[in-house]
Amino acid sequence: MMTKKQRFWNVLKILLALFMIFGGVQHFIKSDFYPPFVPTFLPFTLMIIYLSGILEVGLGILLFMNKKYAKFGALGIFCLMILFLPIHIWDIFSSTPAIGSHTVALIRVPFQFLFIAWSWKIYQITSIKNN
Repeated sequence: MMTKKQRFWNVLKILLALFMIFGGVQHFIKSDFYPPFVPTFLPFTLMIIYLSGILEVGLGILLFMNKKYAKFGALGIFCLMILFLPIHIWDIFSSTPAIGSHTVALIRVPFQFLFIAWSWKIYQITSIKNN
């Protein structure tokens, strides 16, 4: 029987999975939105956009699987959010933010930290042996 706390974190795990899958699919549906987010020194911009979309969808799907795979999915999301953090911080100071405006870029950074903490907590919970 699941406790209220376990049920709460299970719902949050599902929400994180859905968010990641939705975000990953957007890389294919609206691929023209993402090039400003890819650092200009990186080649093959469109390939990076598609690969990051595949990665986001894959990590989201892992959260729906058993604890062993969900743990890797959560850790992968954590690492991905850490990797994307400098891009979002850079966007705040950019003369033309990729997200559209300085206000939105500024609002986005705390959400990035939220996703970092959220995915780390899901990783910790899925790493517990007898939970």
